[in-house]
Amino acid sequence: MGLVENPPSSATDNHHHGDSEAGIYVVSGHPVFVYHDGVQEVRISAGPGDFLLVSPFVPHREENPDPDEPVVVVIARTTQEPIKVPLPELYRLTETGAR
Repeated sequence: MGLVENPPSSATDNHHHGDSEAGIYVVSGHPVFVYHDGVQEVRISAGPGDFLLVSPFVPHREENPDPDEPVVVVIARTTQEPIKVPLPELYRLTETGAR
């Protein structure tokens, strides 16, 4: 479990967390979580007090579109290591774990 801060007007790279599931609690700011549903990008806007769940191996990125306010989240993972696998693009995960 850990506290993560994303600065204003920033985005992470596209990535997944391997076989780790991640629970996210938004402490402050207004992050946007982006993943691909197989047809198009899906954007989920969140705010303080919101919870999100990222399933294992799901390619995604986090964005902070606000030019002034950082985003602060608490992330709890189901593995001891903070796994982060960078990806060149977002894609839909198939049932076998491949795209």
